[in-house]
Amino acid sequence: MNATAPKEPLDARDRPARLTVGVVGAGRVGPALAAALQLAGHRPVAVSGVSDASVRRAATLLPDVPLVPPAEVLARAELVLLTVPDDALPGLVEGLAETGAVRPGQLIVHTSGRYGTKVLDPALRAGALPLALHPAMTFTGTSVDVQRLAGCSFGVTAPEQLRLAAEALVIEMGGEPEWIAEESRPLYHAALALGANHLVTLVAQSMELLRTAGVAAPDRMLGPLLGAALDNALRSGDAALTGPVARGDAGTVAAHIGELRAHAPQTVAGYVAMARATADRALALGMLKPELAEDLLGVLADGGRAAPGDGGTAGSTGPEESR
Repeated sequence: MNATAPKEPLDARDRPARLTVGVVGAGRVGPALAAALQLAGHRPVAVSGVSDASVRRAATLLPDVPLVPPAEVLARAELVLLTVPDDALPGLVEGLAETGAVRPGQLIVHTSGRYGTKVLDPALRAGALPLALHPAMTFTGTSVDVQRLAGCSFGVTAPEQLRLAAEALVIEMGGEPEWIAEESRPLYHAALALGANHLVTLVAQSMELLRTAGVAAPDRMLGPLLGAALDNALRSGDAALTGPVARGDAGTVAAHIGELRAHAPQTVAGYVAMARATADRALALGMLKPELAEDLLGVLADGGRAAPGDGGTAGSTGPEESR
């Protein structure tokens, strides 16, 4: 007897919707997550947003989904995404619970990296099911965000009895769940902010400086370099360190600081702080020789006013600086 051929998987549009989904806060994150859930067969039914940008995002990513007040979102949805700024989340949850908007059995999901599920305690007391699902991704507020969720890690915190539900929602959005303990959420979030948010600032500053130096296409110049640096860092950690700080080139670092002070003084503090952190790590790893570290740290402590031993100013250029 011939084996029965496996059925083709159903397209998401052919599956019956399983949960009605509402979004409170149409920033960059909420509409993208709701759109991803829609692809998995769920049905967005309501979204709230105040600013013109929020209204446009909702219309683009969730067309035909009505824009209503937050309480009305909760009245219509079985799964509610609270996608507001971290500092606004506690007050929002308390307000919704106090007004009776939260219903027993309703899934209340926030996307804050800072908080676990304790911030949802007012909703829990009203009978809701609390989940913390934070996508470790930067969002643009456009349809590309839905595509970027494929393979994206989510920092997940949930009561034990809801772990399977949390995992299923993340997987349906295309993500990978990473379990974060309640007490570790602030540290987890700080780590992501340190890596992603500060990276944007560093890249933007670097592009501005390259333009000042006469580079016509700083993005084209930086793209391969930063891509390789990121790949090396993810693969090798501190062993991927290169550059004048890791080598202990105090004269070069002093020259850098002198040029930054002349052309972009607002970048000096950040350069010095990152150079100090880099020197500490390179020294601990044994890459930076102690005898070279002394001069280097002296330059950084002095703010790079003069390169030790070079007899010149911080802006002077020698063989080391030209590498």
